[in-house]
Amino acid sequence: MTRVVITNATYLVTVDEHDRVLTDATITIDDGRITAITTREAGQPGAGRPLAGPPVPEAVATPAGGRGPEPEAEPGSAGRPPAGSGGSTGVRTAGERADGLRPPPEPGAAGGDVEGAPADVVVIDARGKLVMPGLVNLHTHLPMTLLRGLAEDVDLQGFLTRVWAAEGAVMDPETVELGATLGALESLLGGCTTQLDMYFHHEAAHRGAVAAGSRHVIGPVFFDGPGPDGLAWAERLAAMRAWPGLLDEIGGPAVPVAAMPHATYTCRPEGFADVVGTLRELLAEGDRPGILTTHVSENEAENAGIRERYDATPTELLARSGWVEPDLPLVVGHGVHLTAGDRDVLAASGAAVGHCPGSNLKLASGALAWETVRASGVRLGLGTDGCSSSNDLDMWRAMRQAALLARLTSGRPDVASAHDVLRAATIEGARALGLGDELGSVEVGKRADLVLLDLAAPHLTPVHDVAALLVFAAGRGDVTDVLVDGEPVVRDRRSTRVDTADLLARARARGDVALAAVEGA
Repeated sequence: MTRVVITNATYLVTVDEHDRVLTDATITIDDGRITAITTREAGQPGAGRPLAGPPVPEAVATPAGGRGPEPEAEPGSAGRPPAGSGGSTGVRTAGERADGLRPPPEPGAAGGDVEGAPADVVVIDARGKLVMPGLVNLHTHLPMTLLRGLAEDVDLQGFLTRVWAAEGAVMDPETVELGATLGALESLLGGCTTQLDMYFHHEAAHRGAVAAGSRHVIGPVFFDGPGPDGLAWAERLAAMRAWPGLLDEIGGPAVPVAAMPHATYTCRPEGFADVVGTLRELLAEGDRPGILTTHVSENEAENAGIRERYDATPTELLARSGWVEPDLPLVVGHGVHLTAGDRDVLAASGAAVGHCPGSNLKLASGALAWETVRASGVRLGLGTDGCSSSNDLDMWRAMRQAALLARLTSGRPDVASAHDVLRAATIEGARALGLGDELGSVEVGKRADLVLLDLAAPHLTPVHDVAALLVFAAGRGDVTDVLVDGEPVVRDRRSTRVDTADLLARARARGDVALAAVEGA
């Protein structure tokens, strides 16, 4: 058994059903799963205060999904310890290992009693830090890190024309793997533990992201024509059928089997029906869950083109093709220009929108009406899109953009509260992927995808409203440690898995080739 113990957390932001924030918390993780959450007082599961406001009475740290008996309530401290009382200095103290992980403390020592624990227990001192669930990026294209800055000052259609030229010239499997590793590293260093990715050469992308330590959701991408990877439709379906076995072979954190036609303007309705039928056959044969995703209604020109070709909206085409059903998770990327009918159809099936405010703003695609989408019952998660349209994979920026854009377009300061936006970037994203029972909140029984932030910073001091602090003040530079499936994949702001200097050198060299391809197109 592998055990990790996170001790002395100044704040633990659970994002559970009651949105509790615990203080002086310790989290015990065994084989990647959270097995205990205690506070220093009596070492018992604690109450806590919600993200803002007074403490929740009689609140307890109950197991996620009803796993096991619920512990009796134990009052927790509602006090607010000062931020910045600790944090990493980059200097190892006595007994600290060279990799930055401390050995387990002696029984009874400050930081938690781990008497009887096996020798490979890792203890992370979170004094002066905030612990929270890993962020979930619900729409991105990780390998496009290598194309950052190559399609500026254009709309969606101009962007696609310029980027596809570079992709066809340079994005072979080896380059895709390199770009995915770079994108996963950027994501993880910024506290994003799970990405719903979409890119061709999906196997190479998955190998690269998993190597960096991400929980990486991807699957075959479908185009009517050959696409940048040059595959025929039959070859894409064959790749789909082989994908569950390759997921098992590659390993990494558990993820669903995903199918990803690019968009309704690049795939015929018959193709969409073919894809979902194949995916359902695979799910019936195996034990992994499944998920569907595609681009939908990103800008008005897309909607107009689909209306002209099919006399329908993109969402209506998906519904006709058997894609919008309650038993199979669906994430639509962007969803900026959904009609009222579209929203009703998506809400009835439990589908989600991967809202990408940064990309939508940069390409002038439009502004998603947050309060209208939420009121219709459609689940909202957050995404960054790819680095060639939004230029980074910063989920903290995406949270802030989503909140501010929603307030600007609605004219209301109470729309898209920090509480709601934080949930969109964590538990709602996990639920959209069909993984809400495993990820997205810090609860006993869930997988340990966790992020630690150093509070010893002027912009994070003092702490009055935790949710507002995270959405409107915190950033990826505050992230010090990241765990995925209980494994510390980032420690003291450095990857534990990737030779960063070598990766960056290779990415720069390949980026030069991509630039030459665009300039020569």
